[in-house]
Amino acid sequence: MIRRGLMTFAALAGCGLASLALAQTPSIFKDADLALGEKLIAEHRCVECHARKVGGDGSAIYRPAGRISSAGFLRGMVEQCNTELNLGLFPEEVTAVGAVLNRDHYRFK
Repeated sequence: MIRRGLMTFAALAGCGLASLALAQTPSIFKDADLALGEKLIAEHRCVECHARKVGGDGSAIYRPAGRISSAGFLRGMVEQCNTELNLGLFPEEVTAVGAVLNRDHYRFK
């Protein structure tokens, strides 16, 4: 009986955390496929390109002072990479990559 109650509590708590995370996701990234975004970032070796541009591990490219100030602008920057590098990403793929970057680096709400 106690075990069942703990499992129910854990399930409800998990739902609450998922709901909280969904509520904090910018609407532009709401239905994005995060697994696809992660796959595309790895396939196109984005981290290596960023490291060549800014040095180190490439993470300095994220959140440059005043450059990227909204989720929409973040998605636009991903589209800029897509265009400049001729990656051929579809709009939903650009959104997926932007959603992963938002989740991991920017955290726009």
